[in-house]
Amino acid sequence: MATKKTTTKKTTTAKTAAGAKAATKKATPRKKAAPKTKAANNAETKDKKLSAIDAAAKVLTDTKQAMNAKELVEAMAAKKLWTSPGGKTPHATLYSAILREINTKGKDSRFKKTERGKFAAKS
Repeated sequence: MATKKTTTKKTTTAKTAAGAKAATKKATPRKKAAPKTKAANNAETKDKKLSAIDAAAKVLTDTKQAMNAKELVEAMAAKKLWTSPGGKTPHATLYSAILREINTKGKDSRFKKTERGKFAAKS
């Protein structure tokens, strides 16, 4: 009859002087930020850049005609609402974002698909 021999590995940890200090040091509480006023919130929203999908919604409501994603990107750049941060296919990203909004929000979406590849603002 064979017996199994089990061994346990013992590990020891040595505390350094810096480690002991770090363990005993208490965390300092953070100060709460002052609540923002309406004027501060309005100033922030005016300074904030529009996202691509928000700029597309604005362009479509202003033009009141159906456009494809490439036309939307060009119109957003011409009106200086949004410029691509250097991506190779911003129109494809915008196209998928608009489709995603239509699929997730349904009737509450800002866009409607008029024909293949073209979108218009929902009125």
